Amino acid sequence: MFDQFNRKINYLRISVTDLCNLRCTYCMPAEGIQKFLHSQILSFEEIREVVEVGRDLGITKVRLTGGEPLVRKGIVDLVAMLSTIPGIEDLSMTTNGVLLPRFARSLKKAGLHRVNISLDAIDPVRFQQITRIGNVYDVLAGIEAAMDAGLRPIKINTVIIKGVNEEDARQVAAYCRTNKLEIRYIQQMKLSSGQFSVVEGGEGGNCKICNRLRLTSDGYIKPCLFSDLQYSIHEHGIHGAYALALANKPKHGTFSHQHEFYNIGG
Repeated sequence: MFDQFNRKINYLRISVTDLCNLRCTYCMPAEGIQKFLHSQILSFEEIREVVEVGRDLGITKVRLTGGEPLVRKGIVDLVAMLSTIPGIEDLSMTTNGVLLPRFARSLKKAGLHRVNISLDAIDPVRFQQITRIGNVYDVLAGIEAAMDAGLRPIKINTVIIKGVNEEDARQVAAYCRTNKLEIRYIQQMKLSSGQFSVVEGGEGGNCKICNRLRLTSDGYIKPCLFSDLQYSIHEHGIHGAYALALANKPKHGTFSHQHEFYNIGG
């Protein structure tokens, strides 16, 4: 399917939860968040139906995000449900890696192809400062578990905050070179002010070639991360929400006051 600017839309990013087991300073308030009610969150069956309809429209690539997707109870079952949908050629996940030692092999067996793992610092003190409650050795163990399970390629997402963590990023880059991992530098983004740039080592942030739609954990299809436009699958139906998102996908991002990164997945 193509939007009004002739961009081929074949990529659906799915936020499966607004919850996270870290409190990264650039993503989530220190005190945490007001959680969605369980009744607000899409069931696995609803998510599968959205993906199946998307597949019929041209979606071939799906990524699971959060919050932290691995804190969603039964996440391996969801991966198994989505991996068996014919036509979905690339099924991936963005995770902070903390729970990968527990889940990596099961995820691979269920049909997950690859992972992006967030890692903003190697130094344990700096990592805890950034995540507030995290232990970098948990993430490093998660990366090892993903490699052992065959979830490849493994891409490392590193957020760059100018004047704050450039040295941290250099240390992460050195770690990636040593371990033959791909690194993606993401300049700090701010949804409310429309601050974003093209991801170094990736295609995110390049509006000219954007091929994405997003599904929120509470059932809205969003045509753009940096936009307040969103269409409820409950109000419009799945086909209707897709049609509206496609027809109204903006030429470029502006800003969003509807979501934060912890509940839209970046």
